[in-house]
Amino acid sequence: MSRYSAFALLRNWLGGNTDWDPVWRSPEPASSYDVIIIGAGGHGLATAYHLAKHYRPGRIAVIDKGWLGGGNTGRNTTIVRSDYFYKESADFYDHSLRLYASLSQELNFNIMYSARGILNLAHSRHEVDFQRRIVNAMQLNGIHAELLGREEVLKFCPVLNGDPNARFPIYGAMRQKRGGTVRHDAVAWGYARAADALGVDILQNTEVTGFRRDISGGVQGVETSKGFIGATKVGIATAGHSSVVAQMAGFRLPVASYGLQAFVSEPVKPVLHTVIGSAVIGSYCSQSDKGGIVCGGGIDPYPSFAQRGSAATMEKVLAGIVQLVPTFSSLRLLRQWAGIVDYTADSSPIIDRSPVPGIYLNVGWGGGGFKAIPAGGEAFAHLIAKDEPHPLTTAFGLQRFRDGALIDEAAAAGIEH
Repeated sequence: MSRYSAFALLRNWLGGNTDWDPVWRSPEPASSYDVIIIGAGGHGLATAYHLAKHYRPGRIAVIDKGWLGGGNTGRNTTIVRSDYFYKESADFYDHSLRLYASLSQELNFNIMYSARGILNLAHSRHEVDFQRRIVNAMQLNGIHAELLGREEVLKFCPVLNGDPNARFPIYGAMRQKRGGTVRHDAVAWGYARAADALGVDILQNTEVTGFRRDISGGVQGVETSKGFIGATKVGIATAGHSSVVAQMAGFRLPVASYGLQAFVSEPVKPVLHTVIGSAVIGSYCSQSDKGGIVCGGGIDPYPSFAQRGSAATMEKVLAGIVQLVPTFSSLRLLRQWAGIVDYTADSSPIIDRSPVPGIYLNVGWGGGGFKAIPAGGEAFAHLIAKDEPHPLTTAFGLQRFRDGALIDEAAAAGIEH
């Protein structure tokens, strides 16, 4: 793998940009691998990278029925944060946020991490009290967060609607300064390039159609659109389609899949320098590097595998954005899309062994999978290599649903993911 640098850019520019190495290979599938990861999104690629770099289990393949990063990794709103209530969630997501801060150097690929801050707005005295509780919990967990008053909020983000008689007046906000955005495609490309350089085979357009198991029930490999590929260890990192893949292997997962829609406006000059959101309104937005206002909200109210948008959700989310920033009402919408996310009963992920020996799970992230990619890949690689959970993910096992030891962030912090 050639190293990217300012000197390399200049040298290749002078040479007509004809000397760049391919970013990753497009190999044909081998007959067998030591480890197969299903899903070439952020989590699958990060897992393969950490496996190859730190554990060296032998030959590794990442398989995807589509193209690299074409699922939820390329369909999210790029926000990263760690403003969680429970210590288990807070420790994990803050570790992931710290990894994001240094990931460009780790991968030698600019992921465009922008620590522009996250503002969660409060619209009543009761919501301010609720946010104070969350901020106190975050500080006790060693995560920086602060509570801003109304005037501080409007000074920090003057584009917000400061009318005290507005339908949703601003009383204050919870801010995490280290939160922000990361270029989603760059995360997938950076991990793919680094994993490929360590010998990982990335098999695009290779759909998994079934599993082959031995007489004792353990996994022997996967059936694909390109034939059978053997492996004694298989990781599932397929986001909203995790239940479908698990069903192929002969077991059920405690997850349900929903569409999570997003929207982006026409580009405008820089006007929004932070990420703003409101749990009460159910909308959030940020401004991309290209100038578009990227908007999102909650999941669709019904289970679905459809990646198309809907007029009802668009109206709800954008009406909320206009309440927060009235000047955005004049913007035209460019695109609307959805990702498919898998939710557990407590809105927390599952990183654990499956009921089938040799099959491992990295599922149930809901709408929070993107922010968890660096730590999720590190923890999943540890699980696959050592057959035991990473210290940061011991609470995220399947057993919690039997024991009732849930980590319900939706109830505790008002965060669904």
